[in-house]
Amino acid sequence: QVQVVESGGGLVQAGGSLRLSCAASGSIFSINAMGWYRQAPGKQRELVAAITSGGSTNYADSVKGRFTISRDNAKNGIYLQMNSLKPEDTAVYYCNVQGTLKNGLARSFFDSWGQGTQVTVSS
Repeated sequence: QVQVVESGGGLVQAGGSLRLSCAASGSIFSINAMGWYRQAPGKQRELVAAITSGGSTNYADSVKGRFTISRDNAKNGIYLQMNSLKPEDTAVYYCNVQGTLKNGLARSFFDSWGQGTQVTVSS
């Protein structure tokens, strides 16, 4: 099993910054990719930013130039530095982790989500 825990959400004024953290733990053999998604009320969950094991990154157009995703391989973690926040960034932010579990000599794929952290940007 894999546990994914996010932290760092909160309330901030427009133009402000927040830093989200995510850490995965459990019987992890390797991690292929990690990412941040968000879901605003009444909207579908959408990709915000993702990073692969090789360090390649992908961002939603709406956050390019404002958000930066980074990875800490030693902690099986990622961070999302969010600058110049806008009211439309208000959402619950979820961390997603994809990789391989270990169970003795057996290996299996996993795709796990955290419980989410609320980000609220006031105008």
